[in-house]
Amino acid sequence: MNLFLLRHAKAAELEEAQVNHDRDRPLTEEGKEKMRLVAQGMKALELEFDAILTSPCLRAKQTAEITAKVLGLESRVEGCPPLAPAGDPVQLVEIIRTRHNKAHSLLLVGHEPNLSELVSKLTTGNLHLALDFKKASLAKLSVSVLKSGRCAVLDWFLAPGQLALLAGASKR
Repeated sequence: MNLFLLRHAKAAELEEAQVNHDRDRPLTEEGKEKMRLVAQGMKALELEFDAILTSPCLRAKQTAEITAKVLGLESRVEGCPPLAPAGDPVQLVEIIRTRHNKAHSLLLVGHEPNLSELVSKLTTGNLHLALDFKKASLAKLSVSVLKSGRCAVLDWFLAPGQLALLAGASKR
């Protein structure tokens, strides 16, 4: 199985967004535009997902929706509570193992530090791997048998600028 992990794009601050809860912060216009470019870069890589699992937080849902729209996968977006900032990674692994065990490729859209901790846990078995998961960064893991521990290889890790360059190269 291929697991792709995508951090949400730039979101508005609480005061700027005029919302009371962190979970309700939307993407900024800049974040939406950058996410469209990142998604176009993902399209240039010819990425296809059996499902797009997203944190229930608005900024992650909007990131997932933009990605799905660019890739033509709108019907494959699913909410996944364990991808929330305080989510349980063991529960996330169990959901993937039970609901998506036949999937070839999944996209997980979430937050920091959860995503870098998940990559660390699945690739090393501990939380000592240091990753700088910038907003709208994308990582690809290859997993033979998914479990809550060392079971994956980090194939690549792309910053949003690299994905945007791929989007520009595909238009030439």
